[in-house]
Amino acid sequence: MEVDLIFKIAGIGILVSVLAQVLGRAGREDIATLTSLAGLVIVLIMVVNLIAGFFQDVKAIFQLY
Repeated sequence: MEVDLIFKIAGIGILVSVLAQVLGRAGREDIATLTSLAGLVIVLIMVVNLIAGFFQDVKAIFQLY
């Protein structure tokens, strides 16, 4: 597993958390929720791509075409 991916996910989490808190304190809870949801979707897409690559590697190793 790549360490860069872990740092990217952590960075996105920190950024989204800060943005959500700033927007929440500014009275924009709806935008803060959308920001959190967008961060979650971005991280899920990254994880799904990683899992897809893993399954491609397993198929290549066991020659399951």
